[in-house]
Amino acid sequence: MRRLGVLSLALVATLFVVTINIHAQSMMTHHVREQTRNGRVQAMGHLPVNHMMTLNIVLPPRDRAGLKSLLSEIYNPASPSYRHFLTAPEFTARFGPTQAEYDEVVLFAKMNGFTVIGGSRDGMDVQIKGPVSAVEGAFHVSMGTYKHPTEARTFYAPDREPTTYLPFKLWHISGLDNFSLPHPMVVKKSDRVKARGIEADSVVSRAATGSGPSASFLSSDMRDAYYGGTELTGSGQNLGLVEFFGTNLDDVNTYFKNVGQTNNVPITLLSTDGTSTSCLYTPAGGNCDDTEQTLDITQAIGMAPGLSSLVVYIGSTDTAILSAMTTHDPLPTTIGCSWGWTPVDPDILDPYFQKMAVQGQSFFAASGDTSTWSFGNEPWPADDAYVTSVGGTNLITAGPAGPWQSETAWVYSGGGISPDAIAIPSWQQLPGVINANNGGSTTLRNGPDVSANADFTFYTCANQTDCLANQIGGTSFGAPIWAGYIALVNQQLANNGSSPIGFINPTIYSQNVTSSYLSDFHDISSGTSGSFSAVPGYDLVTGWGSPNSGLISALAGSATQTPAFTLSGSPAAVSVAAGSNGASTITTAISGGFNSAVALSASGVPAGVTVGFSPASIAAPGSGTSTVTFAVSSTTAPGTYSITITGTDGNLTQTATISLTVTATAPARFTVTAAPTSISVTRSASGTAAITTAVTGSFNSAIILSASGQGNAQTVTFTPNSIAAPGSGTSTMTVKVGKNASIGNRIIIITAMGGGKTQRTRVILNVTR
Repeated sequence: MRRLGVLSLALVATLFVVTINIHAQSMMTHHVREQTRNGRVQAMGHLPVNHMMTLNIVLPPRDRAGLKSLLSEIYNPASPSYRHFLTAPEFTARFGPTQAEYDEVVLFAKMNGFTVIGGSRDGMDVQIKGPVSAVEGAFHVSMGTYKHPTEARTFYAPDREPTTYLPFKLWHISGLDNFSLPHPMVVKKSDRVKARGIEADSVVSRAATGSGPSASFLSSDMRDAYYGGTELTGSGQNLGLVEFFGTNLDDVNTYFKNVGQTNNVPITLLSTDGTSTSCLYTPAGGNCDDTEQTLDITQAIGMAPGLSSLVVYIGSTDTAILSAMTTHDPLPTTIGCSWGWTPVDPDILDPYFQKMAVQGQSFFAASGDTSTWSFGNEPWPADDAYVTSVGGTNLITAGPAGPWQSETAWVYSGGGISPDAIAIPSWQQLPGVINANNGGSTTLRNGPDVSANADFTFYTCANQTDCLANQIGGTSFGAPIWAGYIALVNQQLANNGSSPIGFINPTIYSQNVTSSYLSDFHDISSGTSGSFSAVPGYDLVTGWGSPNSGLISALAGSATQTPAFTLSGSPAAVSVAAGSNGASTITTAISGGFNSAVALSASGVPAGVTVGFSPASIAAPGSGTSTVTFAVSSTTAPGTYSITITGTDGNLTQTATISLTVTATAPARFTVTAAPTSISVTRSASGTAAITTAVTGSFNSAIILSASGQGNAQTVTFTPNSIAAPGSGTSTMTVKVGKNASIGNRIIIITAMGGGKTQRTRVILNVTR
């Protein structure tokens, strides 16, 4: 019989017994790019095994069909759930990973040699850091290096789709390749001139109507042109910006100082995954350019100068940034993204974009600055179905700080038909949106949705040195302009006692196919970019156009509102063991002058469960809280029940749903784990591993530890050799390797016995010279 190397037949049998019930799980999204899958790029070698990688493990949302159904209800004006947005904890309770699933991923990461550096259950992610060797072992891939097909650099990527031995599928692992590096959607006039070999004056038709140096536009000019009022400033609103590099706030201060303005908005630089929040530029060799970051900040503040907060979310992976944006307190209800990149799978961010829409957050993405979308001119994330895509225009005002006068399509505005094959959303299927005049697709997502000034007509400051007039442009400006504008809308809604606008696309498309369109938007009907031209109505260069004076009223309504109240429960999901009690807080909020007591009741209650409210009625004017208690008898059948909480004043009725999960009494059992799961020890030396036991239910017994499989030349001891009742604790396992021990691997099986139960785990012992 052929020898099996350092593993004996007995050891192979042991391995088989240990792993027989474990099956490899693939991810729910793709990780291998077409270029590496089809061998279109030149392989250069292997990423060094000790190279440290930072990854973000993303867990999938539960009940994806239910999430999509809720989305359609939240944005349907005829639905009782219209704009009844969820909080981040409520989203987690209904659609996020369970605590057990999240804990299992954390344990999986630690047992495979990673350090957990961030993430949260509410954010659906676990951020980890570890060497390439750990990445390859945990996800069963080989990390290769390749020559980039279009850029003068190499990139790394996995050779196959990753798998794990978790009992459930993961959504995605961000950071496994660096084929596509995020780039800002900002354009320097000098770069465009150089790239196209044309005269500088032919690149731009100067606006010459701004209030900045050389008649350039300031961010406040955009407010005057697109809003034109003074009452709304964004007060009480929180705005977020997506950035892949840090910034230097000295540049922001320089900008406002140079133009004689004062910034009163508090700015926070928040690292979402350990990425540096600073950006220091040195002409001699600095490699951090904060032009994009600074203009994003100044444009947002210029449109909404009274924001309560502006948070710059800085990260190296897209999922880490969006995870933070969907969980941060306070929640940014309007967000600008002026970066683009090519996704390995265009579905990656959908759970976060859907979560934003359910939580009442608006996300605006620049549509790009190289005209028509294509496989080589990637617009993502601007072509995602749950994002509002912002195109570019050339704006003329009536004078410095003056009102809107005219607007044409910007010659470089990104737009077209999704190259990522994203299906056309329902709101673009409305009659009158896609037609022969605009040349859009009836099966795929079209873009952009809206637009704003993008021509080389702005004043900017960056890199602690450069303040430029009429030299910088791009749809980069449009995304923060729209984020700031919607902050004004949300302020008006808050003044009316209403919730934020949330994802605006379902609303603006339905409104713009009516006669109110021209009072809500400036219809840009002249100009061409690439394969498409601006035409009356919707087009694939400027979308519906830029905001007109009536848009805020159309989205937020007038100050006079119908008396109403809302009802919500937190948490929205309660788990109770049979024979125990659980509780949730019912909250009512009023609007439009509502002034009445709200009586509470429950329906859909299973047998054996008693529901009580304290108080049973929320006194007039109807805004307050009540604690609902669920008393579950020991005879109640385990399962999940939807209990409807109803609030009524006799005329109006609102409902909220509490998901009550009744569990059986937890069985008495324990688990045993080892850390690390692999140790290397030289002859005549010792190595250690921590053996940890944890108990559940009514288990209450001492647990005795023993080992087998170490070989005759080794001795194994435990300190202590038993874990006292109730059975939770840690023992140090010491392995002494004999001086004549055989070189190679052995699997030590640790057996834990107590309370009539037995559990096992293993540690791989690698004996070296």
